[in-house]
Amino acid sequence: MTNKKKCIVLLSGGQDSTTSLYWAIKKFGGGNVVAIGFDYGQKHVKELVQAKYISEEIAKVPYMIFPCTGLLGGSSLVNHQVDHNEQHIMNAELPASFTAGRNALFLTVAAAYGHKWGITDIVTGVCQTDYSGYPDCRMDFIDSMMNSLSLGIYGQLYDEEWAESKVKIHTPLMYLTKAETFKLAKELGCLDVVLEQTMTDYNGNATINDWGMGKEDNPASKIRANGYREAKEKGWI
Repeated sequence: MTNKKKCIVLLSGGQDSTTSLYWAIKKFGGGNVVAIGFDYGQKHVKELVQAKYISEEIAKVPYMIFPCTGLLGGSSLVNHQVDHNEQHIMNAELPASFTAGRNALFLTVAAAYGHKWGITDIVTGVCQTDYSGYPDCRMDFIDSMMNSLSLGIYGQLYDEEWAESKVKIHTPLMYLTKAETFKLAKELGCLDVVLEQTMTDYNGNATINDWGMGKEDNPASKIRANGYREAKEKGWI
């Protein structure tokens, strides 16, 4: 059953955001979904090429890219001299790939853009189960952003009873392992798209494997490959 409300999907072109796109299409209806991405100087900028193709050519959903190069820094994703497998230069407890403020910026832009069109529902593929330890991928952060954006844009805290006029951030993958995300992709009918078209590899490596594009020399591809193998072992895909 679909919801007639419209939603904005944060679509990077990777496994998680693409699975979330198809989740949104099922929940809201394809004609009610728009997708956006961000060019922030990421080393794997090829993900945006894949996102545009997946969104417009396969899913038939309009796609817009917001340029924000130079706004984010301090991570291996934007500093191409830093190894993805090292610790973060500002916090040794975080991986080098953590890009401070990235999800806060993306969600803020999505909410502001949505206000222009009367859209209060945002879908993002963040996950706190199988992830690299990013603090902005946890549910407590998402709850905080819902309240802050609802306050800042609509003047009141987010409340389920007022969901039609407050910012609602949907996180369909939040509590799923990577193997379970592969399982969900199959259930949504987008497993082939995930395996053949999505770019998750931090280096933008397009080597074809049974688990998708990439090379197991960076955390993103390692997590993805291990999740695929677990899903296969459990007979989910």
